[in-house]
Amino acid sequence: VEEIESINILNAAMLAMNRAIEKLTPQPQLALIDGNRNSAINIPSRCVIKGDAKCADIAAASILAKVTRDRYMLEMAEKYPEYHFEKHKGYGTKLHYEALREYGPSEIHRPSFLRKMH
Repeated sequence: VEEIESINILNAAMLAMNRAIEKLTPQPQLALIDGNRNSAINIPSRCVIKGDAKCADIAAASILAKVTRDRYMLEMAEKYPEYHFEKHKGYGTKLHYEALREYGPSEIHRPSFLRKMH
């Protein structure tokens, strides 16, 4: 949360990509990125706008990322049952906002997310 808030979500995503790339063996020669920004990637890269619909590799990575995030949110649902993360996975749903209004933010809520509340 602190890292995302200090460098913003886009830069945090680029940093996470670089960290993941550094752990790969063998090192990839090219990174395919869903979107239109790749300036912070440490290896040659190519942006593919709407890449998850155009490229099977990006689509597969997108599915893996979502499943991983959903599993993390299920773990957070056990730690913070009052927020019902198992139902909305942290997305800005009515149920999520209602829980935030009732209980206030947890340590995993980003202040920038909270600013989106009505």
